[in-house]
Amino acid sequence: MEANVDHMSMWSLISNASFVVQLVMLILVGASVASWILIFQRGNLLRAAKRALDTFEERFWSGIDLSKLYRQAGSNPDPDSGVEQIFRAGFKEFSRLRQQQGVDPDAVMDGVNRAMRVAISREEEKLEQSLPFLATVGSTSPYIGLFGTVWGIMNSFRGLAQVQQATLATVAPGIAEALIATAIGLFAAIPAVIAYNRFAARSEMLIARYYTFADEFQAILHRKVHTTED
Repeated sequence: MEANVDHMSMWSLISNASFVVQLVMLILVGASVASWILIFQRGNLLRAAKRALDTFEERFWSGIDLSKLYRQAGSNPDPDSGVEQIFRAGFKEFSRLRQQQGVDPDAVMDGVNRAMRVAISREEEKLEQSLPFLATVGSTSPYIGLFGTVWGIMNSFRGLAQVQQATLATVAPGIAEALIATAIGLFAAIPAVIAYNRFAARSEMLIARYYTFADEFQAILHRKVHTTED
């Protein structure tokens, strides 16, 4: 009885599985480990980006002079602050065009708008990095595990054809080891899907706030350039 229990233990089932099923399990475990590493990395990055956004917006709306804020951001840049990169790109283009003689105010604002849109696109790429991998793991892992299960059950039935008397004890180990592949597939897929949905929503929220900040900043610069011209 004890030997039979050992034969049906998790490790025994995995070690006695066919090469194809073991390969499927190895792929799924590797995908799961990579997913968890990305989940922690993406979580830390998004938290840092939101914290930096809140901090910079508080400084921006405190009434500080924009030139002073630009110098502070340039002397001590925060790599986690996407909104700071957008501000620097917009104000740098604004200052450059304002120093040129005879530049139309609308041309200045068009240049600022393009510069900030490019900066937002870079931040968008940074926030959405690795999300496709999580989506791929979440959508394909159950099917990869199912493939291992089908293969393992197929081998179990092929083994049944070679015995005189088929019993549950004969077929149970093969089916159990096959079902482990599906379980590992779900174990890899479920956290990846949850993380993808959560990170995608948080990224969209941050990007929307970046666009809102860019519009508000552009409105300030628009008043500034037209007031100066008048």
